[in-house]
Amino acid sequence: MFEAAHWSLNTSITVFAIAALVIAVTGRQLAALADSLADKTGLGEAIAGALFLGASTSLSGIITSVAAAADGRAELAVSNALGDIAAQTAFLSIADIFYRKANLEHAAASTATIMQAALLVTLLAIPLLATVSPEFTFWGIHPATPILIVAYIYGLRLVYQVRHQPMWQPRQTQETQTDELDKDGGTSDQSLISLVIRFGLVTATVGTAGWALERAGVGISTNTGLSESFIGGLLTALSTSLPELVTSIAAVQRGAVILAVSGIIGGNAFDTLLLAFTDIAYRQGSIYHALGDRQIFLMALTIIMTGILIMGLVRREEHGIANIGFESFLILLLYFGAFSLLFFNG
Repeated sequence: MFEAAHWSLNTSITVFAIAALVIAVTGRQLAALADSLADKTGLGEAIAGALFLGASTSLSGIITSVAAAADGRAELAVSNALGDIAAQTAFLSIADIFYRKANLEHAAASTATIMQAALLVTLLAIPLLATVSPEFTFWGIHPATPILIVAYIYGLRLVYQVRHQPMWQPRQTQETQTDELDKDGGTSDQSLISLVIRFGLVTATVGTAGWALERAGVGISTNTGLSESFIGGLLTALSTSLPELVTSIAAVQRGAVILAVSGIIGGNAFDTLLLAFTDIAYRQGSIYHALGDRQIFLMALTIIMTGILIMGLVRREEHGIANIGFESFLILLLYFGAFSLLFFNG
């Protein structure tokens, strides 16, 4: 029943449409609840975006990647994780279109978001180095895996520190959004426990819909004969990343631009942990040494895209091409150009 490869094309399209609709509706609620939790817990939008919004929207990707790794499909597992990161970075540029006051990189620039992006580049470099390191494992786990987990936890601590004790700040302009806490906790009529329960229920709904979306994507790919190596993998990555797109647009429309940016970057940082989880689930040795050129290409692509985003957050162009930042335009161009290159090279 759950084997998507056996679904008919009509069933796959129907499930895809219903799941997308569910994500569109619940994704807006998820953004609102994450915004409220940022205030109620005192963590702020940057940390809340990484922990609450980023991690919660990655559930379907976790299930897909870990299941593939457990089945011994190393390239599929890693491609899904890296494809998610690349797609979500491109989605941030799309969210920029929905914020009309200024470019998102200008409005959301903060020490916390820049630190998050720098952390993401660091985390992506670790598995890239692991691919050319000695193929040594302990209980089937490569040393890069615990290093990746520790680096992520320590990086979150740094993000928290620079938010509460910054050594410098971006210059404030009329369009700069600051990460200030709502004294009423965002929703004064709800307790923290009530918010957490609601957030958990909505997260479970989004995660289930995301899983169904990915399954339907596989069914569509199988029934249409699309190439699994490119279009199937691209459709899967876009499918599992749809929650991030919806929640980011919803956050931007609420004016919570730091939450939107942190949700994407923080979610991307969390997605790098998928590489650690897949290495643990992969029992044939080091998953980093089972990767091909396509996966290494995707790692390099995501590092470049994140580097461009950092430059955008530092340069802070107020208005650009089609009212989005030049860096956002460049990220979209790079994303579609890179996947076109993969397509024409098979």
